[in-house]
Amino acid sequence: MKGDLSVIQTAMSTAHLMVCKCRLELSLEFLNNGRMKILTLLSLMCAAAVITTDAAEQFGEQRSAAGIKHSFLIAGPMTVLVGEDGHIKWKTDGYARDAFVLENGNVLLSIANTAREMTREGEVVWSYDLAPENSELGTAVRLDNGNTLVVERGVRPRLLEVTRDGKVDVEVPLEPETDNAHMQTRMARKLSNGNYLVPHLLAFKVKEYQPDGTVVHTIRTDLEELGGREERNWPFTAIRLADGRTLVNLTNGNKTVEFDMDGKVVWKVTNDDVGGRFADPCGGQRLASGNTVICSYAQKDPDMPKLFEVTPDKKVVWEFFHPTARAHEVHVLTTNGDREGYLK
Repeated sequence: MKGDLSVIQTAMSTAHLMVCKCRLELSLEFLNNGRMKILTLLSLMCAAAVITTDAAEQFGEQRSAAGIKHSFLIAGPMTVLVGEDGHIKWKTDGYARDAFVLENGNVLLSIANTAREMTREGEVVWSYDLAPENSELGTAVRLDNGNTLVVERGVRPRLLEVTRDGKVDVEVPLEPETDNAHMQTRMARKLSNGNYLVPHLLAFKVKEYQPDGTVVHTIRTDLEELGGREERNWPFTAIRLADGRTLVNLTNGNKTVEFDMDGKVVWKVTNDDVGGRFADPCGGQRLASGNTVICSYAQKDPDMPKLFEVTPDKKVVWEFFHPTARAHEVHVLTTNGDREGYLK
């Protein structure tokens, strides 16, 4: 019986089909009556998947001379989960600032000043609302401990871990060095050592906080070799890599930079390297290949991509084009069928 269930699960995954509850219950009834009926059901499911895939709406265009295809979640004015086939697998209304596909298949979003977990059917199964005294809710990340990390901007800038039942488990006061709420912070992430990595735009700093709020490490993004403050190298997304380096997208500065633990620049990509593809890079992700996917949030040129992937030697190997989409954040799920992971 276990083998039969595995066959069903594999077929469902391969078909990229959302199976409703009644169909799943039917498959279990068939299990009690023999394998032949299970295989018949699978044939019907696969046929339905072809119809569903063929009828699905195309969303933009992926281009890659290297044959790279991604499935990814793009967050912004249009928040859409796109398959490797380019078809929409899921979408929701509203402007999302941060977004992840969770291991259970649900989607976690920061949208309309609320962090919410939604099923593929659109049901909200968990949420947290911005505190009334603050102005904006940005980050929303599900942690290994089951809590959800959120960041609030406003008169009381803070990072929170919120439990499944909505209680604040951890509160970290932040030091953004500005009262401009919108420009205080962007995409914060929790580190494996239990600390938190937080980009502060107008401070030109990525700060590492302990849970008690102590800043234990700072990376400056206004270095002279990056053009200083005149370049407006505002840190937006900061990702701590496995080797201890930190990857940072610098929005108005139109560059992506990798810093070592001492804050020295060890790698950078600018518009000079990628033919002008940067336009206010916001979100990003380092892939298993070592390539980096970058959101070009303010890109309006129809001949330029909204997302692009660059290799360590600064070659563009994949692009995503869409006439009206804007990429505030991205979560790449697969590359040519191989999983990239649920966290960035």
